Amino acid sequence: MTIYDYVSGKERVENILDNDLKIIEKDKVPSKDNFTFENGYISWVTGLFVDIRDSSSLFSNENNENVSKIIRSFCSEIIEILRDEENIREIGIRGDCVYSIHTTPKERDELKIARLAFWINTYMIMFNKLLVKRDFPQIDVGIGVATSKELVVKAGRKGVGIYDNVWIGNAVSKASKLSSIGNKDDYGPIVFSKESYNYFIRHLDNENTEDAYSWFTEHYDKYLGYFYSANIVKKEFRDWINEKII
Repeated sequence: MTIYDYVSGKERVENILDNDLKIIEKDKVPSKDNFTFENGYISWVTGLFVDIRDSSSLFSNENNENVSKIIRSFCSEIIEILRDEENIREIGIRGDCVYSIHTTPKERDELKIARLAFWINTYMIMFNKLLVKRDFPQIDVGIGVATSKELVVKAGRKGVGIYDNVWIGNAVSKASKLSSIGNKDDYGPIVFSKESYNYFIRHLDNENTEDAYSWFTEHYDKYLGYFYSANIVKKEFRDWINEKII
């Protein structure tokens, strides 16, 4: 039976509360090696979350083998799409959600993250076609993207190797919330916060002959503020799917 040493615990808490902490503002969130228990960084951060719709129905499916295959293949390829982005700082799985966190010091960095969302949205077309061919249940996802200036600190239990970075701000929490409403009601599968949309839309429009602004629908929520949803796919990838997967 574990017995908590509360006397030592009191000393550890007081050391943390009374210790000098250096908060550094930088254009980019540095790599994890630069974080200590005595510093923290403030930088522009973008979170991207991919959340399975109605996952409780999928998980309640009696065919555990098929459910396991669906979840494994879903996570595998979402991570593959996300992992090579040069400014990625964290990638992981939370229950039925795959997420990534990126440092985004420039507006064009926001466009890179938006493109990841377009790739994922197109991948889901391929994935569901492959599921249908095997008589597996199809899945829908919501993709949430949000941006803000965040405080990032190393937290955990010093000296025992259990620690991670904690992202303190709106980007990660809002991206998670936006992913939970994507592909629901009147919202498109990809949902961007106002900040993220404002940073990349001009660049996206400049790169396309069509009016990129028309691809997005503006929404308002009293808790989330203004945000934008879309159903954008990578044309070459989609055409390949339609040609190769029948």
